[in-house]
Amino acid sequence: MSQSRLIRKGIWQRLKDVARADARFHLDFSEVIPDFDGSEQATERVLQNDAFKACRFAFVTPDNSLTLLRQRMIEAGIPLVMSTFNIRRGFLYLAPGVVPKGAELYASWLEGMEHFATPISLEGIAQKGSFDFAATGASAVSSKGIRFGKGHAYFDLEWGMFTDLGLMEETTPVASIVHDVQVTDETVIASDLDIAIDMIATPEKLIRVERNERRPRGIRWDLLSKEQIMDIPPLAELARIRGVF
Repeated sequence: MSQSRLIRKGIWQRLKDVARADARFHLDFSEVIPDFDGSEQATERVLQNDAFKACRFAFVTPDNSLTLLRQRMIEAGIPLVMSTFNIRRGFLYLAPGVVPKGAELYASWLEGMEHFATPISLEGIAQKGSFDFAATGASAVSSKGIRFGKGHAYFDLEWGMFTDLGLMEETTPVASIVHDVQVTDETVIASDLDIAIDMIATPEKLIRVERNERRPRGIRWDLLSKEQIMDIPPLAELARIRGVF
């Protein structure tokens, strides 16, 4: 068993004590990034960060740990894009003012986003401009900002698509909201495709990551099969734009 797998196994065992079970996947951390006890305090650390306060257009993942952050964005009138589960149905766009007052919490849940938000293509996102803030959950994360655990790499694909079109840049701030038990100080070797995050918010602290290497840009088409590309609609859209096939 690799070192990262051993670290992940220990983290997931501790996570069971603080995770809030998902209605679909319970505590199967290979399928879901859970909400957790203390996510309110962790979210507040992001809300108080200057990068978030300056946000005018955000991208967020559908992770349970980001539910309260999505709610606060809706309440603040920040337009946001969220990926559908596993990006299987692309992206959703939630415009300011769409959610009635009092329904912000419901709208921040995945079912609520499906109700109030509208599907949007990569071309549609590009017409609205570039993102100036991004937030993602993590199954596990090193204190150096390397996410690991689930192994599906959806955020890395999203980053690749957005940077290919200039919707995100090297300097785009990326935050992750996790429990303290999900953070390790042990060395995790990053791959060429890993997207290092800038800040890790936990119930106990905010870790500001000093990144030493540049993030990757674009999609490594040579690492994807045609079937994998066609299974993710926006990836197929980008492949058509770039003439991949």
